[in-house]
Amino acid sequence: MSLPRYPKYKPSGVEWLGDIPLHWDVMQSRRMFAVRSEPAQEGDRQLTASQKHGVIFQSDFVAMEGRRVVEVIKGVESLLHVEPNDFIISMRSFQGGIEWCRLKGSTSFHYVMLRPVKGVHPPFFAHLFKSATYIQALRTTTDLIRDGQELRYSNFVRVDLPVVPPQEQAAISAFLDREIPKIDMLVAEQERLIELLKEKRQAVISHAVTKGLNRDAPMKDSGIEWVGQCPKHWRVTPLGRLATSRCDGPFGSGLKSEHYAEQGVRVIRLQNIKRGAFDGTDSVFVGVDYYQAELLGHDVVTGDLLVAGLGDDNHPVGRACVAPPGIEPAMVKADCFRFRLNTTMVLADYAAIALSAGAVADAGRLATGSTRSRIPLSSMASRQIVVPPLSEQQSVISYVGQQTSKFDALLDGAQRAIDLLVERRTALIAAAVTGQIDVRPESMRTAS
Repeated sequence: MSLPRYPKYKPSGVEWLGDIPLHWDVMQSRRMFAVRSEPAQEGDRQLTASQKHGVIFQSDFVAMEGRRVVEVIKGVESLLHVEPNDFIISMRSFQGGIEWCRLKGSTSFHYVMLRPVKGVHPPFFAHLFKSATYIQALRTTTDLIRDGQELRYSNFVRVDLPVVPPQEQAAISAFLDREIPKIDMLVAEQERLIELLKEKRQAVISHAVTKGLNRDAPMKDSGIEWVGQCPKHWRVTPLGRLATSRCDGPFGSGLKSEHYAEQGVRVIRLQNIKRGAFDGTDSVFVGVDYYQAELLGHDVVTGDLLVAGLGDDNHPVGRACVAPPGIEPAMVKADCFRFRLNTTMVLADYAAIALSAGAVADAGRLATGSTRSRIPLSSMASRQIVVPPLSEQQSVISYVGQQTSKFDALLDGAQRAIDLLVERRTALIAAAVTGQIDVRPESMRTAS
């Protein structure tokens, strides 16, 4: 979409705004918004402000999120009244923490309520306060930017705001209300595509390690619920019987952050173990002397099978990968398991693929824990996998690698499309609310 600029511009004198349309002006934010500090009124329902849902009734927030929030029962005199079209400064973050309220109610004194004073069309400022350029301007009002830092009125009033004719504010907000959902819909389509591609990739991998590559192979019941039937000549065996040794990482005080060093023995942690792949981007080390004195027996060498003993919905417990070449000297941390396999029976790459494919199913059977699932080493060693002859294992490894590369290319393409759409969305909002594009209807342009 190619959009025109305004006919004439002038310097705004405000860095985050830059040049603005000739008929726009700039005003101190305290002259456009005042603090509302009225106590809660009788009958006010409590509100919750969040960046995810905006400002909604607290009871609705609990229902949508499925979790409790702190409700003020005693000391209700500390609650403050909120009117529709107020803006609430959510003090948790400098990442867009000013929310437009469309409801009457009350909220905690920990929030700051902004009452429009003059020259404010709320839907326009709802977009402006969420624009990347405005948020960046807010960040410059403090010397200590960190996640969770409070955003207060003293920060808000240090960022001047544009003065835009009310009808023009309405035209800009109406334009964004039309265009932003279109972009969001395209993003949602790409996100659905990504989920479908991930499901298809997982299905292809699971089929390869449970049914093999020969469609005509005679089948038998594997005895494993998630596997179902497998080729008749494949073995079904516990992981532990395929290993010559196994170990967990040290528990308790054996390894603390204070033992970490700039270099030495690589410590393999849960974040390094992905489904079928080792992620080496995050590395920590422990000193060689301490390792040799206290941590022998947790060693890892190239080709060892690494299995995660702790997981969540996004990173399932039981996922596995192979220690990459040159990782030595290395060791596993607690909840990370090392299996040294008998390579005359099973290839580590095949075992990693098979264990990762069955991780979710096995977690449902073996794992304990509510928020994070855990499987102890002994139970992990009891996990049953179906094992083809070595030549077929190698064929499965090659096939899965090829298929994974194809799916990863498609996934990368979908993610790039999302990134471009989000970039477009961000740029469109910033350009519209700062007057860098003219989105007024033709009748309004002619009249001006």
